[in-house]
Amino acid sequence: MRESSPAESRERIIWIPKKRHGVEQIIPKLRQADVELGKGKKVPEICKTLDISEQTYYRWRQKYGGMKPEMAKELKALQKENARLKKLLADQALDMDILKEAAKGNW
Repeated sequence: MRESSPAESRERIIWIPKKRHGVEQIIPKLRQADVELGKGKKVPEICKTLDISEQTYYRWRQKYGGMKPEMAKELKALQKENARLKKLLADQALDMDILKEAAKGNW
């Protein structure tokens, strides 16, 4: 039995980049899936034609089902703003704690 060197094992690794779909791509794909479902196709068949996994399909359906592209863009913008505000609030709370600790030593 021959052991392979680390260099040999690295050559066998195949890296397949993950595809990232934007909201502009997701919503038309969901609409296409709805049309295909109406024609009687099954979800696995549709996922193969859309080149996505079933898990991705159901996740997209839950998140973006029935949305218009404008609504989805607005949702993304609101999520981004919400994350920014949460970070700002956390920073402010940290500053307040630091000031409280500093004020304790003065008394």
